[in-house]
Amino acid sequence: MLIEPTDSGLYCRRGDFYIDPWRPVPRAVVTHAHADHLVGGCARYLCSEAARPLVAHRLGGTGSMSALAYGEGVDIDGVHVSLHPAGHILGSAQVRVEHRGEVWVASGDYKRAPDPTCAPFEPQRCHVFITEATFALPIFRWDPAPAIVADIRAWIDDMRAAGRPAVLFAYALGKAQRLLAELADDAGGPVYIHGALAALVQIYRSAGVPLPPVTRVTDESRAKSFAGALILAPVSARGSLWMRRFGDHASAFASGWMRIRGARRRRAYDRGFALSDHADWDDVIGTCRETGAERVFVTHGFTQPLARFLSERGIQAAAWQTEYDGEPEADDEAVR
Repeated sequence: MLIEPTDSGLYCRRGDFYIDPWRPVPRAVVTHAHADHLVGGCARYLCSEAARPLVAHRLGGTGSMSALAYGEGVDIDGVHVSLHPAGHILGSAQVRVEHRGEVWVASGDYKRAPDPTCAPFEPQRCHVFITEATFALPIFRWDPAPAIVADIRAWIDDMRAAGRPAVLFAYALGKAQRLLAELADDAGGPVYIHGALAALVQIYRSAGVPLPPVTRVTDESRAKSFAGALILAPVSARGSLWMRRFGDHASAFASGWMRIRGARRRRAYDRGFALSDHADWDDVIGTCRETGAERVFVTHGFTQPLARFLSERGIQAAAWQTEYDGEPEADDEAVR
């Protein structure tokens, strides 16, 4: 076992490093900056060059950090490690680990759909593939992103015509910036953001991601009219005092969970848009096949259904118990 699950995370014993540990360890290789994949307190961190500003922001300067460009490799105690685009959020990476001709790839979180905010997923041939399964059920099949974005624009236009603030909830890191980028060519009017998004939006801008102008909602904005405006907010803002300033507003949530019938009603959103930063069922299956892997380990999400499906089709597959969240249904894991 070149990589194995442990109480602290996925461990490469040969190289003495962990991939996305969930407890502090001496050496961590990080796939991306979401809270369930990035823990503070590690002595050393390795991430992609594109992820470095986000990782540094989330860690607050703790730990020694080094970074690799996509495709660049480094030897760690005789194990060759390289990072390759995962297409999940800015800087997200798959970790390719090679030792004596055996290749393992840990996907982290990933998606195959185009995204203007990050490098697209690059399949890696390997003997063993470690995949997520956040949306690995046949019910989860995404519509093309342009169609979903068109629906979002139409909803915003309807609210603008009605003179109502349109509050669009999204995960603070990744999804919020993707929404801004998708709407960059035609935001249709003023865009306001919650303060929790401000620093992250600026990091994306500094990385060269085109985003529309935004205004932070502050206490000084309390008396302002937001009629017809788009307000982008993290899920954690729902039900908070911050929301009261918007009065009679309409609410929507952009998440893959909105694919489930009734999910929007249960969460009391006016609209739901199934825009996800994870691979859907078809893309997870296709990716596992595309790697050519003889064995697949599944780390989080619908692990058992995916492992069973692959096993029935001749690929050795098993589920590993981990502490990754994938895309949580309710909590805003990006701003804990």
